Amino acid sequence: MTADPSQPRRIDDDLASLRRLRGFLDVTRLVRCEEELPELLSAIASAIAEALAFEVVVVHLYRPSWDDFEATTVHGRAPELAGDCRGWDVWKPLLDERFHRRGAYFVPHGSFDWSTLAPGSYIPPIPASDDPDAWHPEDALFVPLRQSDGRLVGILSVDVPASGRRPTDDELEVLTAMADHAALAIQSAQESARAARHRAALEQLLTVSSRLTETFAIDAILKSVCDGIHTALGFRNVCVDLPDPVTGLYTTRATHGWDLEDPAIASLMSEAQLRRLTDPRFEIEGCYLLSAEQARERIPRENHVYVSELCGRGPLAWSNHWLMVPLWSRSNELIGVIWVDDPEDRLLPSAPKLQALRVFANQATTALDAASQYEEMQFLAEHDPLTRLLNRRAFNDRLAAEVARSTRYGHPLTLVLCDLNGFKALNDAHGHAAGDAALERIGGVLLGALRTVDAAFRIGGDEFALLLPDTRPPEAAAVIDRVSRELNGDAVTEGLSASFGVAVCPEAADDPQALFRAADAAMYDAKSGGSLGRLPRAG
Repeated sequence: MTADPSQPRRIDDDLASLRRLRGFLDVTRLVRCEEELPELLSAIASAIAEALAFEVVVVHLYRPSWDDFEATTVHGRAPELAGDCRGWDVWKPLLDERFHRRGAYFVPHGSFDWSTLAPGSYIPPIPASDDPDAWHPEDALFVPLRQSDGRLVGILSVDVPASGRRPTDDELEVLTAMADHAALAIQSAQESARAARHRAALEQLLTVSSRLTETFAIDAILKSVCDGIHTALGFRNVCVDLPDPVTGLYTTRATHGWDLEDPAIASLMSEAQLRRLTDPRFEIEGCYLLSAEQARERIPRENHVYVSELCGRGPLAWSNHWLMVPLWSRSNELIGVIWVDDPEDRLLPSAPKLQALRVFANQATTALDAASQYEEMQFLAEHDPLTRLLNRRAFNDRLAAEVARSTRYGHPLTLVLCDLNGFKALNDAHGHAAGDAALERIGGVLLGALRTVDAAFRIGGDEFALLLPDTRPPEAAAVIDRVSRELNGDAVTEGLSASFGVAVCPEAADDPQALFRAADAAMYDAKSGGSLGRLPRAG
């Protein structure tokens, strides 16, 4: 019997395929893990290195405050790359279309003088070969990491393939697919971190609310507001100006960071001057954000005393901006102004942060009505502000409680997960306002389809969950059908479909995490089934 000389090669190819599949699954699982971002990035780099046999894997995370990319995670033999920061002057030439292959960017040696384009770049100590298919020390391979809406969250770079060969198109497709899942994992971790900061801000608001009821001294109330804004929202300097009862000029009464006698806040303004800043073009969530140039066009030079110390660089960075929050009375009179400056993250504030800032302003104007304010803050701590559904934090608590009740008393509990399909396309085609309107509509329909004992949650960007106590699959199907009838032909959700996953406790699982995984798996089975249809029935 003669041995097949190609058999060892086939075995090697099979092993490589299995290794890639295992790595792909590892990265896919990371999309839904709850690790902190540094640990997540390390796991991503390790999985890609092991699956695709690259000795060096680096994750360059985008820094919006500086509009550049930092090598935050380095796997392999190039630890000196950690902390390396490069801007678009380096990355834009490297991501040129002439290097694009199968979703990745392969830059062959000789394309650039690395010492000129990116001084200090890592050049691996490997020999160069005359073989045109061999990996050259100055070859480079990059894959953009984009979140679901297309925005860049980072760049993945790999180097020194164990094979010593330049990657094939098939290998690049595998690398790109793994990078896509890695980007989703990074997006999820960043969104979770933002959600955690937002929860912390709301919890701080609750603390401030309780303190405001402890005193009727206006200066103590305003000081609590300033301290709360600093702690919860990360602004180094905060002050509150109130009108002087004699002159009518707005004078600083409370601060955090600035000293009350600091010349930077000694500039007095009239109500007429302040109203020039409240142009509707600059209004975001009840706050007014202006560039330094826009402020100079409206306010006399003598009022431009303070220059921000925590500025960044790029389109998303704080750059000596003006941010004010007017305090309006119930009769729409201007009774004060909150000024904030020097964000510790050096970024322009997000809409959720401005929402929280506006609420702090409301606290200052409604200190005597603390009870109602406290109630609203309690609601926001456990609800999504857009859809008004319960949020992920409330979902985790409620799921654990309902599973415990189900297993203790033997009553069925049905968990329904829903993932929208086509939501990114809706945002791209019609804008985020249309996407928000669709989410609000879906949230309202979900609430209307439930019994009093049921609960609806928004657990992610376009992901929802229903908890249906004392309910089995047929009743859950009826709920889904009610949602279907309500949304059938709805213009607001036109073009959307959804995948549903159903799991029943205790049959499918008797602990919260396992029940969630079972419903999640069912939902993805439905999604992969291909019967996407119109919202809400996709599987």
